Amino acid sequence: MKKTLFIIFSFLFIPNSILAQEASKYFPKEDLMSIGIYYYPEHWDKSEWERDIKNIAEIGFEFIHLAEFAWVKMEPEEGVYNFEWLDEIINLATKHDLKVILGTPSSIVPVWAGINYPDIYLMNADYQRQEHGTRDQQSLSNQNWRSLVKKMVTQLGERYGKNPAVIGWQIDNEPWAKTDFSPSSQKAFQNWLKKKYKTITELNYAWGNAFWNQTYSNFDEIKIPNAKLVGWWGINPHSQLDLKRYSADMQAEFLDFQAEILRSLISDNQYITTNYVATIPTADPRRTKHLDFSAFTSYPNKGNANIGENGFRLGDPKELSFAFSFFNPTNHVSGVMELQPGFVNWGNINPLLQPGALRMWLYHCFGGNLSFACSYRYRQINYSAEQYHGGITTLDGVTLSQGGKDYKQTISEMKVLREAYNSKAKMPKQLKQRKTALLWNYDNLWSLGRQGQTSQWNTSSFVQKYLEISKSFGAPTDIIYEDDNLNDYNVVIVPAFELVDDELIKKWTEYVEQGGNLVLTLRTGVKDRNGHLFKSAWGEKIYPLIDAEIDYFDHLLPNMKGTIESNDKEYYWNNWADLVNANNPENVLATYTNQFYAGKSAVVTNTLGKGKVTYIGVDTDDAQLERDVLKSVYEEANITTENYPEGIYVQWRDGFWVAVNYSSNDYELQISEAFNFLIGEKIVKSGGVSVWKD
Repeated sequence: MKKTLFIIFSFLFIPNSILAQEASKYFPKEDLMSIGIYYYPEHWDKSEWERDIKNIAEIGFEFIHLAEFAWVKMEPEEGVYNFEWLDEIINLATKHDLKVILGTPSSIVPVWAGINYPDIYLMNADYQRQEHGTRDQQSLSNQNWRSLVKKMVTQLGERYGKNPAVIGWQIDNEPWAKTDFSPSSQKAFQNWLKKKYKTITELNYAWGNAFWNQTYSNFDEIKIPNAKLVGWWGINPHSQLDLKRYSADMQAEFLDFQAEILRSLISDNQYITTNYVATIPTADPRRTKHLDFSAFTSYPNKGNANIGENGFRLGDPKELSFAFSFFNPTNHVSGVMELQPGFVNWGNINPLLQPGALRMWLYHCFGGNLSFACSYRYRQINYSAEQYHGGITTLDGVTLSQGGKDYKQTISEMKVLREAYNSKAKMPKQLKQRKTALLWNYDNLWSLGRQGQTSQWNTSSFVQKYLEISKSFGAPTDIIYEDDNLNDYNVVIVPAFELVDDELIKKWTEYVEQGGNLVLTLRTGVKDRNGHLFKSAWGEKIYPLIDAEIDYFDHLLPNMKGTIESNDKEYYWNNWADLVNANNPENVLATYTNQFYAGKSAVVTNTLGKGKVTYIGVDTDDAQLERDVLKSVYEEANITTENYPEGIYVQWRDGFWVAVNYSSNDYELQISEAFNFLIGEKIVKSGGVSVWKD
């Protein structure tokens, strides 16, 4: 099942120019966005293979994706390999001018492997060993499992690593850093802790083990912290933070383990990637070191209400919006390896999509500068767990579904865009000026997730709010890590960056002093890297940046309204409020006007060197205050902005402007009539697309 899990990127720390060169090696710029499809020959009678491959080529797909779940087909019993069927499919693809992406089948244990080596399954929080029958049940730290995976990956690499039809490899499938309580994982966790802390004294300090009699005498006493058995409220948050780090490291190391095997066997022209989920996953892509880039999976429509009356048929735009900014910062490469083809079988409600919705998603991907888009899957299967999951064709394997029609139309239109491509096109000046970054750190996500402090706190939604505001301004926005270069961006937004150290504070300070515009928010700078609250005033580390002090914070009940005044306009809040005291009254941008602390500041600003810092100390539901404050940040920096409504995305890539409309109402673009529309028109219909050139 291709179910995504609810909202990164795995490039080596090398210059953007080198990454751009690597991207062009795998994906020529003039191809813009190549389009492919998943195909599962093991599901179908051999007599239908050539018909299907021929039809895939005639629709216009450029590559097929194979073998990610076909381990038992390739190795029906231990040490007995059968690749003849895969040879035949790849030969058919070559015959019909299709390229191939091969998946390593390590996300599902073949039944014989679990019988021969029962310890390869992970254990859940009840210390029950998992069983054969679904995905992601294996213990990534188990050496028997590693040995089986190594043999399979080696066989695949040796057989297809030089095959000119094979353009790339997908390691595993939708990597998920599951918590594994098995014996092998327990030992691996102890070893991970030894490497990190060196001494048990250091670990006891980092975990705050003086509290509740939790002190350890040696690493061998430590078990993986089990929130289910200990109790969610009472579990040590510092041990939980390290468990998240360990699990993400183990997942990344497992991917690198496979990538290193392949790298020694494959052609330089074959890339290695994987497909993380589009929304924030448990696995951290930056931890991998041996993939060429990271791709992602996206299912934008799960029967949610989304935007307006027809939104449930159009999808939630935030999923793809996040993925473009997270996986594909400027000059890097990424693609959607698995895009929803139509209705699914695992949403709370699984409606038919509005005709054209999938085409809109594809153009959203195109505008997001993706190098490829691939859909799961060509044929709707008529049996098993996903028989109600749509495909490009319907049950007869021939008739195009609505999603198939959308794909066919988009593939045809992509040819028109390729003919109009201008290799000399440069990003417009106003877009360069608007370049914005959101700073990201998984430790913050995990730490805040353990201690939200109010039922109304949602870290991913909080980050997404700022991302959507910046995009509504027409600002190209990247989600970056703290090791990245802040000076590439005129505006840097730091949403709820709880865990900091002096080095990071210094980096922020230097960025502002050199002319940058830094936006900090509530919950920033209150803990050290171990997750300990600083033994100082609340958020004191950032006081020199914001030229203010913070008394403490407050929450209201969900049905209450706190009031704030800014520029003679009233705003409402009830989620979180930092009570700020500005050192200079002229720096106050917004003030609380009710509760016993009326008169305290909610938003302040500070000039530092050549730049400015703005501190937004409140979290509102409608985001109007945050939007207005951010608007003023851009305006004071002499950066122009747009005012796109919710669901409207206008992007630029390779000389093309691309607009998509996820809202239930038509939208008229505020642009000159002189523009040359290649697709669509000035009025973008609900669920529609427009593409034009200057």
